[in-house]
Amino acid sequence: MLHVGLTGNIASGKSQAALLFAELGAHIIDADVVARGLLSSGTKTYSGIVNEFGEQILDSEREIDRKKLGQIIFFDVEKRTLLNQLTHHDVGVEILRRIFDFEQSSSGGIVIVDAALIIETGGYKIYDRLIVVTCDPSLQIARLMSRDQLSEKEARARMNSQMPIEEKLKLADYTIDTSGTLKQMRDQVEAIYRDLLTQEMRLKERR
Repeated sequence: MLHVGLTGNIASGKSQAALLFAELGAHIIDADVVARGLLSSGTKTYSGIVNEFGEQILDSEREIDRKKLGQIIFFDVEKRTLLNQLTHHDVGVEILRRIFDFEQSSSGGIVIVDAALIIETGGYKIYDRLIVVTCDPSLQIARLMSRDQLSEKEARARMNSQMPIEEKLKLADYTIDTSGTLKQMRDQVEAIYRDLLTQEMRLKERR
């Protein structure tokens, strides 16, 4: 099984790319979904975050309110770093467990890990290939404002909190530009997937 990392900055179209890969037959692991599960009340990760950030980040059900947490970390580098330290190890362990499960249940194929911070954490190094999704910055801002109901200032703060996409593109084996139409995006995804399948077959032959 070929292990592939998929990343891109906020509102770049990364999740849509993952859906298109899933339609083609790839096994998808969404790091954000994994993190949400680990943030549920009763987990070790939840306790660590509440201890550090206080009960002000909880909603009426005493679950972590991701929007409240986001308002803190996107404007404070130290708080953002602290949150990463509290979550990334546990998320990484769960992702590896899920990859193992896919390998036990399938004789081959492509597993794609959709993770926003895969480069920042150094996690990309464990994958066979890395795909970076990019788009026009003005479109990125517009998507973010519409999707999350943010002001332009808030949207720019979230964008500026991430590693510049130019740095991520330097490490990419493949890139997907989502600035155009859905068909144009789909064509890019299909071309990459065909190449990944070829590489996965070669990997099996070597083994």
